[in-house]
Amino acid sequence: MSVKDVKRFWLVFAWSWTACTLAVLLFPKQAVTEVGPSANAANGKVLFEKRCTGCHSLDKNKEGPRLAGVYGRKAGSVADFSYSNELKTSKITWDGPMLDRWLTNPDEVVRDNDMAFHVSDSKERADIIEFLRVVSSGK
Repeated sequence: MSVKDVKRFWLVFAWSWTACTLAVLLFPKQAVTEVGPSANAANGKVLFEKRCTGCHSLDKNKEGPRLAGVYGRKAGSVADFSYSNELKTSKITWDGPMLDRWLTNPDEVVRDNDMAFHVSDSKERADIIEFLRVVSSGK
């Protein structure tokens, strides 16, 4: 590698770093998260309470398992909840992309699961997932 190549590398690196830093400083609310560019946890809480609490709660098991701490948790791992065998052995970890797939179509992710509900609107899914992420992080 020549001296000219090294200089070019550092010049491109410096400009890229500067551009990224400026973008984050100038547009902090536009940062892209794992679940989407504008996921809203406050709206996700409203949607969760409206659409999910018939079967789920954050702090107690109902027809579905409690969901506090679900983000980052291994599927089928709440000890005092009775999961389908397929879900218990799925080796899934609930992160943004997996929760998005699950809420889109649970049967496509794990056959013979016990969840008969889905969220067809991608913005609503992103907001619910962001709410679960925030609740799981304790913030």
